[in-house]
Amino acid sequence: MRVSILGAGVIGLTSAYYLAKQGVSVTVIDRQPGVALEASFANAGQVSPGYSAPWAAPGVPLKAVKWLFQKYAPLKISPELEGKKIAWLSKMLANCTQKAYNTNKSRMMALAEYSRDCFIDLRQELGIRYDDGQGGTMQLFRSDEQVAGAIKDIKVLEALGVPHEVLTPEQILLTEPGLAPTIHKFKGALRLTGDETGDCLMFCEALKKECDALGVEFKFNTSIDRLVVEHNKVTAVETLEAGRIDCDQLLVCLGSYSKEMLKAVGLDVPIYPVKGYSLTVPISNPQCAPTSTIMDETYKVAVTRLGDRIRAAGTAELAGYNFDLPKARTDTIAHVVGDVFPQGADLTLAEYWTGLRPMTPDGTPIIGATSIQGLYLNTGHGTLGWTMSCGSAAVIADILLGKQTAIDTSDLAIKRYAH
Repeated sequence: MRVSILGAGVIGLTSAYYLAKQGVSVTVIDRQPGVALEASFANAGQVSPGYSAPWAAPGVPLKAVKWLFQKYAPLKISPELEGKKIAWLSKMLANCTQKAYNTNKSRMMALAEYSRDCFIDLRQELGIRYDDGQGGTMQLFRSDEQVAGAIKDIKVLEALGVPHEVLTPEQILLTEPGLAPTIHKFKGALRLTGDETGDCLMFCEALKKECDALGVEFKFNTSIDRLVVEHNKVTAVETLEAGRIDCDQLLVCLGSYSKEMLKAVGLDVPIYPVKGYSLTVPISNPQCAPTSTIMDETYKVAVTRLGDRIRAAGTAELAGYNFDLPKARTDTIAHVVGDVFPQGADLTLAEYWTGLRPMTPDGTPIIGATSIQGLYLNTGHGTLGWTMSCGSAAVIADILLGKQTAIDTSDLAIKRYAH
């Protein structure tokens, strides 16, 4: 069986590995010169199953209005009246009910928990390192209102059996002593002890070597022109540089670029490119830096330790396919690092990056078969592509091979949007 995979980010690469190790002939096609050079390049560094939750939640519409007038806001919406943006926002708002939130969060966490277990197995099997750590994620609350608001999430964690701790300010310092100078700013925290950290780019570069050893063929610097569909069956990919590449099955892992590629063959996937920002800076004082990941609930910014570096990421901007780095946006993540760990790093040395996160309106990725024979999807992971990558890859590999999946996948395919 010949499988072509479109996209060499962490989703496409892990999918290639899980297929190739089961004997499948795999070709990966990407326009970039190497792996993980788009949304996977400098993400937050979190493998956070415990923090896997949809953005669409009760109360979010009201919060979004307030954020529009906040200097360091976690969400920005460009003023252009773009039809795709308006359509996606309307679908997201429809998911801002308690019932939808509970459903979406439960299935997202099931996939993310499975993915974290796959990460553990992969490390044991291959011995790869990627500045990884297993110190958990700590969600920091600056107000009593935030502490009270976490109750509904804690109930979901308890129902799913996800390990967690509710911490007082004094208990916070036992895990994150670098917060000592600023602990007076926080009322409490929720710590997700099963979460992990790691550099996604380093992981992908290491996993590519494993894929090479398994015989995976990579076609870099290759732009995809169109999908060839004959009699409702995908048969090939037309590329600008390598011509026609025939396949028995085709897996689309193009992130934010999946929508337009699939639209050309009559499939409408509700994915919108939500722009995110990150900074990476060397640690100057290890005692005043994070030990793992903290998530500042007020600004929705994650600050993660990756070896001798700090990676901070956050801000969601709905601005289409835009890669500008405006100071007004990068200031938000720099502000959080400076406000929470003021002695941990010299922010004048920070390197900034932006990427497009493929968001679905319900927060859940789209994984599975389509109405076109031989065409499969593994896309729409939003901010959780790194977290869900290994689990998503294991699931889609089983689906392509006709095997029983380890978790329930009935609500992951594109058909859930049919209504």
